[in-house]
Amino acid sequence: MIEPAQAGSALLLGLAGAGHCLGMCGGMAAALNLGGAGSTLTLCYHGGRIASYVLLGALLGLAAGSIDLTSWTLGLRYLAGFLLVGMGLYVAGWWRGMMALERAGAALWRPVQRLAAPLLPPRHWYQSLALGLCWGLMPCGLIYSSLAWAGSSGDAASAATLMLFFGLGTLPAMLSVSFGAQRVQQLLRRRRLVVAIGVLLILSGVWTVYIATQHRGHDHSGHGLQHVHGAAHGAG
Repeated sequence: MIEPAQAGSALLLGLAGAGHCLGMCGGMAAALNLGGAGSTLTLCYHGGRIASYVLLGALLGLAAGSIDLTSWTLGLRYLAGFLLVGMGLYVAGWWRGMMALERAGAALWRPVQRLAAPLLPPRHWYQSLALGLCWGLMPCGLIYSSLAWAGSSGDAASAATLMLFFGLGTLPAMLSVSFGAQRVQQLLRRRRLVVAIGVLLILSGVWTVYIATQHRGHDHSGHGLQHVHGAAHGAG
């Protein structure tokens, strides 16, 4: 189970990426609102997009949790903390290291892009849904780093839930494009808001690393007690 703070971090991640989302997916979201069935197509597209995040999160969480080792679990906690710090720096515009994930994901996106091409422009709800499912795999540093962070939970259900909250966090920006809400777009792009969210993510990451350090100390203490008890039994 995830903690409220983790869900809040995932939601903030999606919200903080407003500028990035508007740049990479805004054109598609706006195009889907053209025509008489625009609202239906738009909602199906975003439903498919968020569903792809949830599915990928579940798969990564399942893979990460398949290794039952204390050192592996601690490593995942450290990874989660460092990724939160990196994403906080990324959304605040202070560090672009996460862009490397976009370059790495370009090879994965090319075959998916070929599959999605016949769906454009979507004319039916199921085409829009399928397009959204494909679009979740696009080479976006924010999506990939969020998936890596969610997967570091080491649990399929937790990772899927985190990605659900991340997807919900992206909705205000994307829907504002789809339905022409310019004021919402302007609000989400305000520098002070983005920096504030970035700082919160950095603090959350630092706290996560600190908690992992405390768990490591407890684990070492536990091993020490086992050695003491073993020595006592041996003396007896």
